[in-house]
Parts: sequence; C-alpha cells; structure tokens
Amino acid sequence: MATGLLHAHSGLRYLVLLAGVAVVCYSLYGLITGRAYDRAMRATAASFAGLLHLQVLLGFFLLVSGRFYPQLIGHIFLMLAAAVAAQVPLSVFRRRPPEERTYAPHLVSSVVALLLIWFGVLAINRTLLGAGF
Repeated sequence: MATGLLHAHSGLRYLVLLAGVAVVCYSLYGLITGRAYDRAMRATAASFAGLLHLQVLLGFFLLVSGRFYPQLIGHIFLMLAAAVAAQVPLSVFRRRPPEERTYAPHLVSSVVALLLIWFGVLAINRTLLGAGF
C-alpha cells in the first residue's frame, strides 16, 4: 500500500504544478486586462489549494507508513508553508465584499507557493519534473 501512496504522491505533483501555473496565468491575465474579480479566479485558486492539500495529506500518510528519512524535515515544513500560502487569499477573500477582491493576492501567493514547492522538492534532492521517486 505504501508503494501505491508513493506513486500517487509522486504523480499528483504534476496536477499541483499545473494548477499553480494556471492560477499564476489567470491572475496575471486578470491584472493586465483590469477585469473584475470573478468566480473562475476563485475556482482556479481553490483547485490549486485543494490539490496541494491533498498532496500534503498523501505525504502525511506516507510519513506515518514508515517512509521517513532526515531530509524530509525540510520538505515537510516547506510543503506545509506552500499549502498555507495557497490557502491565505481564499480565506481572506471569503470575508471581503466582492468589490474589494483583486487578482494580485492570488498572483503573489501562488508564486510564493510554487517557489516553496520548488525548494521543498530540492530539500529531498529530487527534481521538480523529473522521473523517479
């Protein structure tokens, strides 16, 4: 079962990265064109955050299944920080009126989350898009 979790965790990274890039592109497009904040931005950002949370959950299950080595400490903390960064604008905007919502926080938080993911992957001496576990 742990091998299946490892494959799921490893394969899900591509969806997480794709969703993160989609948030960056859509928020950048919204900023450049001056569009009003819309549901598509929220849905794209929520997809990124949700996939990232699922990735963290799979990583947790891998951890408790006995797959631990010291380099994972940095990886764990960086990935948790990335999940928080992706979630912050969604949580903040939930309480703001629609006319006060903008694309900039999504752009900044998704870039920060993607950088944290990159450094988190480097912490375990892996490549971001390369093959291997």
